[in-house]
Amino acid sequence: MPAKIKNQLGNISIEDNVIATLAGISAMESYGIVGMASKNAADGLFELLKWDSLSKGVKVNSKGDSLVIDLHVILEYGVKISVVAENIIDRVKFNVENLTGFKVDKINVHVQGIRVEK
Repeated sequence: MPAKIKNQLGNISIEDNVIATLAGISAMESYGIVGMASKNAADGLFELLKWDSLSKGVKVNSKGDSLVIDLHVILEYGVKISVVAENIIDRVKFNVENLTGFKVDKINVHVQGIRVEK
């Protein structure tokens, strides 16, 4: 369901996949993240997504002008997971709120894997 804003000039509606792409790009700017993950339904494995399909690793739930965002990520080996997750949350919240005008209520970071080598 698209997020909507009403003002005196009309309505603005932003589709969830646009917000998901914005959140995915914002998350990729954080240190320690290798990429977004997508679950392969056939065998339960997670795959690393390419830049053009980052939104598949993001789920956006919108209610009115507030958002809940779930990010599925793969991190680098050797980084402190809690610190990287907090950085991702801060960056995604800042960018989504500033660029869309919607309030982000919650961001959930799901670490789906760790990449050991490049």
